[in-house]
Amino acid sequence: MVSKVNMLRWSRGLWAMILMLPVILLSGCVPSFKFNGSALNYDVYKTIDISDFPIRAALVYPPLQSTFENQLLNTVTRQTRLQEIDGHADLEMSGEITGYALTPQAVGENAYATETRLTITVHVKYTDNINPANNVDQTFSAYRQFSADLLLIDVQDELCQQISEELVDLIFNSTLGNW
Repeated sequence: MVSKVNMLRWSRGLWAMILMLPVILLSGCVPSFKFNGSALNYDVYKTIDISDFPIRAALVYPPLQSTFENQLLNTVTRQTRLQEIDGHADLEMSGEITGYALTPQAVGENAYATETRLTITVHVKYTDNINPANNVDQTFSAYRQFSADLLLIDVQDELCQQISEELVDLIFNSTLGNW
């Protein structure tokens, strides 16, 4: 014999399942778009040459070059099927790090800056050897702010990594992503 309590629990569970059924059924039908890949025709484009990006800024932080170049190469190889080669390729990317600047921000009551902004600027030349209409010659810039109480040497590696990631996303979307 089924008690009233068990019957009430069973009917609540049944109603919960009935109410959840449309959610479960519709959740598999929602279209999803990912904007992190490239817009390349891989029947046409097979290779890319990514040159060094030397630092030409007035202020130089030597590890920045390898941090930026590694991030760029990793993003291109992870998000495209292009083969990276040295020399003439279907696509070529070159440039230089033209800016590495510290500027005071948010001045406090004692007339000293309470935050400092680190800005990195990169000039990129993207050459499409198959369709020159896609060529890009552009400068990209990104920054991060940090407390003026911190020494740059203590936060520099982390900030350069974050800024490099943002710069690479901007560059990728303007060139290979073709957004």
